[in-house]
Amino acid sequence: MPDDGPVSAAVLARAAGGDDAAWRILVGEYSGRVYGLLRSQGADPELAEEITQSVFCTIAAKLVDYVEGGRFESWLFRIAMNRLRDEARRKRRHAKSAGANEVLEGLAGAAPDPNAGRAATEEIGALRAAVERLSASDREVIDLRHIGGMSFKEMAVHLGEPLGTLLARHHRALAKLRGFLEGTAAETGRNPEGRP
Repeated sequence: MPDDGPVSAAVLARAAGGDDAAWRILVGEYSGRVYGLLRSQGADPELAEEITQSVFCTIAAKLVDYVEGGRFESWLFRIAMNRLRDEARRKRRHAKSAGANEVLEGLAGAAPDPNAGRAATEEIGALRAAVERLSASDREVIDLRHIGGMSFKEMAVHLGEPLGTLLARHHRALAKLRGFLEGTAAETGRNPEGRP
C-alpha cells in the first residue's frame, strides 16, 4: 500500500482497529496540520479548533471503512474543508435570517424593559413559549449555549458528547425554534423578527 504522508498504512490500520497508541500518533501528526489548513482558509482560532475536533470525530467513526490507497491525507483535508464550507453556509443563512439567535441573546437578561414596547414583549413571550415547546434535551443545548454562554467545546465536555453530535443537536434545536416562531408569526400576522 502506498504511504502518502507521515503516518503509514499500518498505523492507519491499527487506529481503525482501536489501537489507542496508533490513534494518538494519527491525531498528533495531523491535528496541527488540519488546524493550520483551516486557519489559512480564514477560520478564527476557536472555529478552527472546533472543526478540527469535529473532523477527528468523523475520522474515528469512519476509519474502519476507509480503504487505504495512499490518499488518507487528502481524505482528511477534504473532510476539513467540507466542514469549513458547511460552517460558512450556516453563517450566511444565519446572517440572512437573524431570527431565533438574536432573540435568544435577549433572553440572557432580566425581564423586558417596559419602555421597549409591546412588540418586544410579544417577541420575548413568543420565544419563551417556543423554547418551552422544545424537548428537555433541545432546551438544555439552547440554554447552555445562549443563556449560559458556553462554547461548543465546553458544552461537549460538560455533556460528554462528541463535538459533531453537539453541533448537529444545536442546529436541529435552532431549526425547531425557528419553525415554532414562524408558526407563531403566521398566526399573529408578524414575521419572526417581530415586524408586521
